[in-house]
Amino acid sequence: MPVVRGCNMPDELLYDVDNHIWFQELGDGSVKVGMTTVATAMAGKLVAFTPKRVGRSVRAGKSCGTLESGKWVGPAKSAAGGEVMAVNDDMVANPSIANDDPYNAGWLVVLKPDDWGSVVSTLLTGDAVTAPYEAKMDSEGFAGCE
Repeated sequence: MPVVRGCNMPDELLYDVDNHIWFQELGDGSVKVGMTTVATAMAGKLVAFTPKRVGRSVRAGKSCGTLESGKWVGPAKSAAGGEVMAVNDDMVANPSIANDDPYNAGWLVVLKPDDWGSVVSTLLTGDAVTAPYEAKMDSEGFAGCE
């Protein structure tokens, strides 16, 4: 598993570095979407998560939900467009679980992507995520997760 400045990036996930989002293919044509450890560390303790509702559509590059911390409010932008199939109700009730466990308990939504084939080729996995994330952290003035 790559670790970039103390931030874990599990090998089995696909990363949209620009938006600090990860995707996990679920095997049924849907994908789970979440924030990276970099995103949760930069945001600080999350205090609110307002997802798009089940059945709603998300346009590629647009928000699948809004996140809020004490110092930041913003969209969770999904590289994939599609229909919201599930929402993490535990995240709605207790958003800070993403700070503690962004890759398991802290997922955001499950999408049924419209054109996953064209999106997946733009995402990074494994060690390929290290150099782009280093550059992204430099450009955002972020020292790391530790």
